[in-house]
Amino acid sequence: MRCPYCYNKEVVFGEGKFSNEEVLTFLKSRQNRLDGVVLSGGECTLNPYIVNLCEEIKELEFDIKIDTNGTNPEIVKELIELNLVDYIALDYKAPSNKFQEVTKSNLKENFYKTLNLLIEKNFAFEARTTLHTDILDEKDINTIIKDLKDRNYNHTYYIQNYLHVEDTIGELNPPQKSLNPKLLSDSLKIEFRTN
Repeated sequence: MRCPYCYNKEVVFGEGKFSNEEVLTFLKSRQNRLDGVVLSGGECTLNPYIVNLCEEIKELEFDIKIDTNGTNPEIVKELIELNLVDYIALDYKAPSNKFQEVTKSNLKENFYKTLNLLIEKNFAFEARTTLHTDILDEKDINTIIKDLKDRNYNHTYYIQNYLHVEDTIGELNPPQKSLNPKLLSDSLKIEFRTN
């Protein structure tokens, strides 16, 4: 994906990678100070060795959370079935009608497969959307809320405010308007996060 608000530009474009060995060496040096590990990206499920990496992280007795855009449902399913992940944050990038425009990808169906999988398995996860109001508005957020509700999502839905940095993939400016929370549906519990 190439979401315009992404600030992990170097990771998305394959720069600044760490080998699994480097990650494990770092974690071993922190075993007495950390309880858990977050695997994110870019997209962490693109790592062809993610299952092995999670197995090794689990051997070090860490909890594992993954931040994912949901585009690799089979990997997510495997990690869950092998008990290699404890929590998932699923990025709900945009409503269906804007998905390709926002993500610059044709991966919408994969995302929905992952969302459905997590709901069906009643797995510990959250759905969250990064909000830049020049890209998504109240109508878009309500469309996402309705879709989540229709799919029987029963967790908190998180709206993360866009954190402005100079070097995003889309070279965005700060948003020109604010979201009006009073215009949002109350059919799900919503929490706002500021970065």
